[in-house]
Amino acid sequence: MSRRRNRTWQRFRANRAAIGSMILLALMTLGCFASLTWSAAAMRRTNLDEVRRPPCAAHPLGTDDLGRDLLARTLYGGAISLSLGLLSALIAVVIGTAYGAVAGYMGGRIDELMMRAVDVLYALPYLLLVMLLTISLGAWLETWHIAGSEWSRYIVLALAIGGVSWLTMARVVRGQVLSLREQPFVEAARALGLSTPRILLRHIMPNLVGPIVVFATLTVPQAILQESFLSFLGVGVQPPQATWGSLAADGVRLLNPIQFDWWLVVFPCAALAITLLALNFVGDGLRDAFDVKGRRA
Repeated sequence: MSRRRNRTWQRFRANRAAIGSMILLALMTLGCFASLTWSAAAMRRTNLDEVRRPPCAAHPLGTDDLGRDLLARTLYGGAISLSLGLLSALIAVVIGTAYGAVAGYMGGRIDELMMRAVDVLYALPYLLLVMLLTISLGAWLETWHIAGSEWSRYIVLALAIGGVSWLTMARVVRGQVLSLREQPFVEAARALGLSTPRILLRHIMPNLVGPIVVFATLTVPQAILQESFLSFLGVGVQPPQATWGSLAADGVRLLNPIQFDWWLVVFPCAALAITLLALNFVGDGLRDAFDVKGRRA
């Protein structure tokens, strides 16, 4: 097992694009979360004397329509977007792995019924389902005062995006488990009388680490992009919170033919694009590192 891990790491390390993207992501994540206290306080300070000011020494990324520092808002929005993407991916991985593993191991009618349910959910419009869950669950959380008005939409977005994104993961895990359950080591564990949960956790799940890690890496940018799109439509997080999507939406709303405040759109969109591109490079690198047969072919 240790030799396999070492070979996987060596293959991943040989991918310079993936390593560079991982370093870039680490620096961006560290910058967003390390400055969270400063950015959270700075983004709430308004200065009407510096409304929509272009980048300068005092404000490297300029200011918005209320005189707030755009650098602080971009860092704060990055922390919210990244944490929401990670939380959504975690929810999708947990649900999809458990669902697909049970369906693949049990087989028969149970497998058919579970996967037909996945097919039905696949047929529903993705964005429409997320928007409906966001609106309904958000109203329920605010009615029962389970979370404050600022964080209720954040929680609902993570649950909605993660609760819809697990379908592909379930299919991937099911396919892997269908092949693994016929392996000799699983039949030996079954002959020893081990319970189904023990066989799944101790013997099958360790062999699914590769697909799970790759899927999780590719789900994070998908979740961030979906959150940004929903925030752009006004269904995402609500002020005074901010994400890269809501910052881009604010910048587009302020664009007009008379005054072109380009920095309000360029910097949040650039941060979002760089992060998504880096996450995809890391995901591709992990996929190539774990997929030995594909590399040989």
